[in-house]
Parts: sequence; C-alpha cells; structure tokens
Amino acid sequence: MTTYLLAGGGTAGHVNPLLAVADALKLRDPDATILVLGTQEGLEARLVPARGYELLFVPRLPFPRRPNRAALSFLPRMNRAINDVATMLRERQVDVVVGFGGYVASPAYLAARRAGVPIAIHEANAKPGLANRLGARMSHNVGVAFAGTPLPHSRVVGMPLRHEIVQLDRAATKAEAQEFFGLDPALPTLLVTGGSLGARRINRTVVDSAATLTASGWQVLHITGTAAEVTDPAVPGYQMVAYCDRMDLALSVADAAVSRAGAATVSELCALGIPAVYVPYPVGNGEQRFNAADVVRAGGGILVDDAEFVPAWVDSVLLPVLADPARIHVMGEAARSVGMLDGTTRMIELIDQAAHPPRVRR
Repeated sequence: MTTYLLAGGGTAGHVNPLLAVADALKLRDPDATILVLGTQEGLEARLVPARGYELLFVPRLPFPRRPNRAALSFLPRMNRAINDVATMLRERQVDVVVGFGGYVASPAYLAARRAGVPIAIHEANAKPGLANRLGARMSHNVGVAFAGTPLPHSRVVGMPLRHEIVQLDRAATKAEAQEFFGLDPALPTLLVTGGSLGARRINRTVVDSAATLTASGWQVLHITGTAAEVTDPAVPGYQMVAYCDRMDLALSVADAAVSRAGAATVSELCALGIPAVYVPYPVGNGEQRFNAADVVRAGGGILVDDAEFVPAWVDSVLLPVLADPARIHVMGEAARSVGMLDGTTRMIELIDQAAHPPRVRR
C-alpha cells in the first residue's frame, strides 16, 4: 500500500489539479492512503475535506519580498514548518511527496529532501512560481502543463483535469446543456466566464455588447461570477447566471468562449477544442499571458489585453470572427491540437517514476 502526500493550495489553480490526481490515484488503488498538505486559509480547507481526503495543516508562509520585521521571522518559522512536515512524513510513512505549488509546497519539498522521501512536481502555469522553482532543483520528476515552462528536469504532461471534463462527450450532452441553460438549439453559443468570482472588465464589456453579440446570430451564456457588479441587460438570446456548478454542461454547449487565461481554463478549452478569446488577468506576475501563448500561436485563440477588451474591440475584432463559421471551425481544431485530455494519467506516471525509480545497472 502506497502513502502519498499531496502538497498544494491557496487557489483553485493549485487545488483542482491536486484533487484530480488524488481521485485518480484512489480510483486506481482504493487501498492507497492520500494525505493532503494545505493551509487553514486556502481553498483547500473547504474542498479537500469535502472530497473525503485527510487534510494536514502548515502555516501560510509567503516568501518575504522586502527586508522588514516579517522577513526576520521568516526563516525560523519556515524551519519549524519543515520540521513539522518531516515529522508527518516519518510518522505517516509517506512514500512520495507530490507538490503542486503554493505556500505549502516549499516546506513540503524541503522536508522531503531532509527525510529522504522522493518528490514529484506539477507546475500548472507557464510562468512557474517560487515554490516549484525551488522544488525542481530537488527532483528529476517535474511535470508541466505548458511547453516552454522554464523549470529544470521538466517534461510536458499537460493539466490534470477533472474526471467530468476528461470523460465529457460534448455532442452527446449538448441537447441536455441547451435545455439546462434555456438556450436555443438552432443558434451557436458564446460562453463567457471570468472565473468563480468574475472578471470586471469581461463582465462590463459583454453586458454592454449583449445586443450587438446576439444580433450577430449568436446567443450568449454569461457566467458573471458571484462578485459581479453588473445587471442582466434583458436581451433576447442572452443568458446571465452568477455561478455555474455544471461547467461540464457549459463547456458542452460552447461553440466559442471569452475568458480569463488561467491555466485550468486554457487547458480545458484546448482539450475540448473550443476556440476562445483570452483576456489575461492584468494583476500579478503575468502568467496568464504565457498560459495562452501556445494556443494563440497555434491559431486556436485570440489574446487581448484587459484594458483593450471594450465594446469597440468586440465590434471590430470579435464580431467578424463570429461571423465566419469556417474560421471558428479551424480555430477549434487548432485549439485541440495543443490540448491534452490525459494530463492526469501522465502525471501519475511521473509520480510512479518518482516513487519507484528504475534501478541502474552497474
């Protein structure tokens, strides 16, 4: 029986691939022990126990960016966290640590090295974070979602995707999806989403463009997010929902999409062959622009800066694309050409290699 410690958390970008791998490991071997290392503040505190996995906690320890009082206490606090995780590894007899980045990954990697436990790493973003840049120095088993991700020892495994996405038959579920959202089966559908909380620029522009988009012969399914600050324009052919817990159905009905360029979103759209306009989140280290680079280069997506995504851009760029069914089809095939549905399987192969490295003949 193998015991896995999966370390990652904070955001959905870390937690969702972690859970996809956890579910697949448990499906393969029901007797395996799956432990998850996270923080009490991150999304994992809610999602991991809800999925039935044991969650172990370490403090949230962001790397200090400037010399101040917090920086002076960082090293002692990090050392305590490493010692705590090393104790967990010994007491729970962990066979392999699998890191997905985020604040908890660094102490997990350092504790694993101290305890002699093998490490496997998954990096979801094309621009890696600090934790995985550190961890990649300690392991030769590094999987990345996007080609060109600058990590040593890395190989492209794709994104571990949710089971409902991997198994999704879009053609077979399209009618159900259209009925679920109240959409017209005779019209193509533009899916708009900015994530669970929403994206202010995307929401505002699409609401302001609702009449012109629907007049072009498309209907719009707009998932605004729970923190949206827009109201339904009440335009025929335009459906607004604040939150969608059936993204599999939303993706089934989408003939094209407008979205942020989070790693999971880009990976799902490409794996399913859905052409998209990507509006990268303008704050942070710019990783969303890099996440969309491969599909844009292949011709399966269009990249537009957040500040430029305004109704005039919709009129001058997006509407001509939507008016060209042949181009939509070609873009979908181009997106599919860089997508991967088997990221979970590929990542588990990497984990197996870390846990059971091949013997070297002398």
